[in-house]
Amino acid sequence: MARILLPFSAQDFSRRSFLLSTAAFAASLCTCDIAAAAQSPAFARWVANFRARALARGISEQTYDRVMGAVTPDTSVYAQFSAQPEVTELMWQYINRRCSEWRVITGKERAKQYAALLSRIEKDYGVDRYILLGLWGMESSFGDVMTNPKYMRPIIPALAALAWGEPRRRKYWEAELLNALTIVDRGWAKPEEMVGSWAGAMGHTQWMPEVWLNMGVDYDRDGRASPFGKPDDAFAGTARYLLERGNYRRGESWGCEVRVPAGQTRLANNRTMRPYAKWHGLGVRRADDTAFARPGDQAKLWIPVAGGPAFLVGQNFRAVYSYNPSSSYTLALCHLGDLIRGDPPFRQQFPGGERAPTLNEIKEIQRRLNEHGFKNDVDGRTGSDTVRAIIAFQKKVGMEPDGYAGLKLLARLRQGP
Repeated sequence: MARILLPFSAQDFSRRSFLLSTAAFAASLCTCDIAAAAQSPAFARWVANFRARALARGISEQTYDRVMGAVTPDTSVYAQFSAQPEVTELMWQYINRRCSEWRVITGKERAKQYAALLSRIEKDYGVDRYILLGLWGMESSFGDVMTNPKYMRPIIPALAALAWGEPRRRKYWEAELLNALTIVDRGWAKPEEMVGSWAGAMGHTQWMPEVWLNMGVDYDRDGRASPFGKPDDAFAGTARYLLERGNYRRGESWGCEVRVPAGQTRLANNRTMRPYAKWHGLGVRRADDTAFARPGDQAKLWIPVAGGPAFLVGQNFRAVYSYNPSSSYTLALCHLGDLIRGDPPFRQQFPGGERAPTLNEIKEIQRRLNEHGFKNDVDGRTGSDTVRAIIAFQKKVGMEPDGYAGLKLLARLRQGP
């Protein structure tokens, strides 16, 4: 699953309208690429050599020649490969941005809109609806980015470029390209319909081709599993993934923020699992002072940043981690789900951190950036245009150019030029 997704305005798409819009977008991109340049000799040789791998996998000659014979590698993905946000943002910045007020408000709206579907998913798979809502918000801003040409692209040219020219994980990219070709060969999707992130992740919950092939569920019973269109299949396939690959446990929470007695932070060794009751006996308490709901469940003590909030995290935290092995991602997702549920923000701030800006504060930042000549949309959401504008402003006034739309930035903008 790819992780370079930024929020945009929420919309709902029927399967037909989604496929028509993505197909038109993808077709225009592909036509442009092919018209602009034929395959380079080096890439054409690679395509010819890779053909045997595809045929051995069971992909038909007709499918391979039709798809790969026309593809031009999308080499812009190489820059994306080296710029994933988990390694370029402080944890508190990462969490604040992903758990924005816009996402919380929209998540609550989606929780009501899809209450019946989420109830069915909980009954059939046991996965907490708020984990799914948090994941949906993190992965595609509740389906909103799926047709946004700034972030979604035809995935086969992207995977072909990575399989051909990215040596660090070449075997992985080759395998995912073969998976994508298998999906086409089976008739589950046309190449132009397979639009996703730079790394090949698609749909509401950003399935990689391998996940589509092996975890997909035809939950709406329309004859095929698909990450696109209505969110039914995406929710069910993702819940199945968490259950079968992440060993998600029905009824357990992911964990909670806690207070640790002075001098007991040594217990946070990131390894020892104990029942919540045992942690209570060691003086660890929930940050909200309520009792542990299931004292027999196992959890470990985790303090991500010294001096910051502490957490007890259990197996379902690990299950979410299996979807994308990043601690920042997992904590942000679980926290977003809790905020959508109606829980409060973390009680303890991270060192050097600040509270998340409100929707109106983000809009004020965007408006003031425009007034300073750094153009971006005033929508209360920190997409890439806003980040670029922030960095340009920060460089101009001598601030650290971290691109974060926070309260310190707002205070500086209010000072004027």
